[in-house]
Amino acid sequence: MKFRLALIEGGRQLEFPPEVLTRSKAGKLEVRALDSRGKFLMCKYLDPKTMKPADKKRKIILVDEEGWRREFFIIPLKNGRRYLMIEGEKEDAAKPENPMVWNEKEGKAEPLLK
Repeated sequence: MKFRLALIEGGRQLEFPPEVLTRSKAGKLEVRALDSRGKFLMCKYLDPKTMKPADKKRKIILVDEEGWRREFFIIPLKNGRRYLMIEGEKEDAAKPENPMVWNEKEGKAEPLLK
């Protein structure tokens, strides 16, 4: 079964399958549309002496098909079920020119994104 939704622009109508339609918390009908697609890398932070988590935060690096990169810190809130996501700095003089990540399984450093 398809739903018909009228678009204001140009007076044309589009049909959407029910799998792409969703309702907001306010009950408003919305279309779930693709913004971008790509690959990601998730980093955790370890204490170099113990190799145990130094912090509960994580960093996720998203790269879309065109190569645009966005970085976010994911910080757990006190209840442990919700997270705060903060966009990383665009330009940071303290960042190395070719940042690497430690691969625990391989026991070696490798480029952030392969």
